[in-house]
Amino acid sequence: MSLIYLGIGSNKGDKLNNIKKALEYLREKIEITRVSSFYLTEPVEMEGEWFINCVLEAKTEKQPREILEELLKIERKIGRVRTKEKKSRIIDLDLLFYDDKIIEEEGLIIPHPRLQRRRFVLIPLLEINPHFLHPGIKKSIKEILRDLKDSHWVVKICFKNLRGKSPKVLKWQ
Repeated sequence: MSLIYLGIGSNKGDKLNNIKKALEYLREKIEITRVSSFYLTEPVEMEGEWFINCVLEAKTEKQPREILEELLKIERKIGRVRTKEKKSRIIDLDLLFYDDKIIEEEGLIIPHPRLQRRRFVLIPLLEINPHFLHPGIKKSIKEILRDLKDSHWVVKICFKNLRGKSPKVLKWQ
């Protein structure tokens, strides 16, 4: 079994429900072992509403290309239409890491090529595995985050005992 990390985000429509749907579909395809908290995150390199993001850790026997194809199918099932434009998205599923493999093929780059520059990915990763070693740059998630220059907002959302009330938020910046 291989250990993988996936990033999940939504900034269009019912963002929380979009992520919950994605998690349900993913549970049918892979063995999810951990899911980070959910975070409200400022858009990076695009206009639009803020995202809700999380990261999950899973085990799978599927190969990287198979995982990518499953992610794209789930995105389509939820309603995402991929375009070259950077615009709001109902769901975004990214394969961040596949074990300690480094893969550069057409349409598939692992580790995800921008994750080390994205606070909205690193903070949820830090929560579930701060010591995971990025195979390309040979630093842990904790070390990468410590050296990060990205100043975009990442706010932890706490959903416990809401009962119709607004979520409590904790600020990370």
